[in-house]
Amino acid sequence: MKMMEKAAESDADEVMLDLEDAVAPSEKKAAREKIVDAIHEFDWSDKVVAIRINDLETPNAYGDLVTVVEGAGEHIDTIIVPKIKRSGDIYMVEKLLDQIEENEGIENTIGIETLIEETEALQNVDEIAATGDRLEALIFGPGDYSASQGVQLKSIGAHGDEGNYPGDVWHYVRNQIVVAARSNGLDAIDGPYGDFSDPEGYREECVRSFTLGFVGKWAIHPSQIEIANGVYKPEEDQVEHAQKVVNAMEEGTGKGQGAVRLDGEMIDEASVRSARHTLERARQIGMIE
Repeated sequence: MKMMEKAAESDADEVMLDLEDAVAPSEKKAAREKIVDAIHEFDWSDKVVAIRINDLETPNAYGDLVTVVEGAGEHIDTIIVPKIKRSGDIYMVEKLLDQIEENEGIENTIGIETLIEETEALQNVDEIAATGDRLEALIFGPGDYSASQGVQLKSIGAHGDEGNYPGDVWHYVRNQIVVAARSNGLDAIDGPYGDFSDPEGYREECVRSFTLGFVGKWAIHPSQIEIANGVYKPEEDQVEHAQKVVNAMEEGTGKGQGAVRLDGEMIDEASVRSARHTLERARQIGMIE
């Protein structure tokens, strides 16, 4: 309970209350009620509240959904589904949520985020990303994915530059995930970096995924939150430049121009698409209205 209270008070944008890997098998059922109590007891008003249920291939997943959503569904934003392998896994969770929300009179629609952490999931990632109306984000889970593919790394989320691989061992996986997410209007979120005593390693992984188009990264320790927020937040000068690009293009379009000159650089509709994305991210985090 103390850790959940600290999470509610943190600077994280989203908090995942975990029923899966962080909970011992003997404590699975008891953890559900603790989460319900924490949701009601603490102030989550400025957080996205997410619950990670257990693997759908275990006997715990349905009980997680029923207990937690019936107990606190009005205050839950998303359900995080781990270790999926196919689009049917998302469909199953959607239908259970449909029934619980209707039976309990829950008015807000609970979204779904899913972890891509199995090789089968990566093979089916395009189909998964196009499933249902509740899906909001694809998350890369490097720990279980390493085991699924047989990748040997020193710690969860390491990039493989220790001399065993010439580059980022996760580039292909991350790129597949972000393309599938973007093609279906979803957020792409990068997974955890296990060595929280290595802030520069974590920062480097944030930069790698941000460069590919990810919009955030999990933090498993409070010290990582500020780093992630710093990397994924647009800089003030980037936001100002993006607004100038949009304004210049709108003015040029009004004059019948397909491209315009701004600060010695030619900009066109492709430039505007990128600028509008920057402005949208800035709006989402309250930098601009």
